[in-house]
Amino acid sequence: MSVVSAAGLPVLAVSVPVDPDAAEARQWLLDELAGADYRAAQPTWFDRLSGAIGDWLNSLRFETADGSGLGGLIVVLVVAVALVVAFLVFGLPRLNRRSSVTGSLFGDDDDRDSAAIRRAGEAAAARGDYALAIAEMYRAIARGLAERTVLSTTPGTTAHSFALRAGASFPGFAADLAAAAADFDDVRYLGQPGARDRYTAVADLELGLRSASPSALESVSG
Repeated sequence: MSVVSAAGLPVLAVSVPVDPDAAEARQWLLDELAGADYRAAQPTWFDRLSGAIGDWLNSLRFETADGSGLGGLIVVLVVAVALVVAFLVFGLPRLNRRSSVTGSLFGDDDDRDSAAIRRAGEAAAARGDYALAIAEMYRAIARGLAERTVLSTTPGTTAHSFALRAGASFPGFAADLAAAAADFDDVRYLGQPGARDRYTAVADLELGLRSASPSALESVSG
């Protein structure tokens, strides 16, 4: 659009800039941001996830004093070597050290492990009940060998039959096993009060067998 000046020359009309109010300006901005160009430029959910994972990994970085980032690798290698050494020295961890050998023991139902029976025998001896102490310590011998799968006991196993079988596996202890079986029968079936020296003999036998290696292994089933 043009107009004529007083001198008769044409003059172009200049449009007045648009000055929208606040509501109209806000709507224009929303319309612009909703355009395809803006939507294409925004990060996707995959971009945001990748960024979050990258930030987390960066937070775990161990850098050396010169900023080389080798500290983390060194730590990982040291831990891996320590685990290998522990495995070679100690073997696989035993998650359950409690004995699974239970059942009848010289005519009595007894679900205790050898350590529990041994503690009961030691407690009985401490209070002067040598009859019970001898019986418990002999039971600890039988349960301990069963836990080691050297030999087992059944409901019909007697103290003397066990001593004969154990003596075949441990010839060096055969005489002591026979004597301990006789002591067990004396206090268990004949009502003998027992004696401190006989308890000490059975307790020493139990300790010796605990670390002894059998010369011949019997089947677990007996």
